[in-house]
Amino acid sequence: MDIEKEIATIKERNQRVEIDKTWETSWTRRIFIAAITYVVAICWLVIIKETIPFLKAVVPVAGYLLSTLSLPIMKRWWVRLN
Repeated sequence: MDIEKEIATIKERNQRVEIDKTWETSWTRRIFIAAITYVVAICWLVIIKETIPFLKAVVPVAGYLLSTLSLPIMKRWWVRLN
């Protein structure tokens, strides 16, 4: 393989990696996961005949969103310790 082709392959890979990293931290991904979590929680709460399922389904969604917000803070703290 010639060097120019190798460099092009590496650049393509780097671009895919950057897109994946951007997706992992995007609000689009977080909101999509939160919406799926909300729908699944509502379905479960309805199946078990829980009262006010639409309100109670907010709890796991809020937990998920709070956990994603705390991750950058925890990462900075962890990096400083190591």
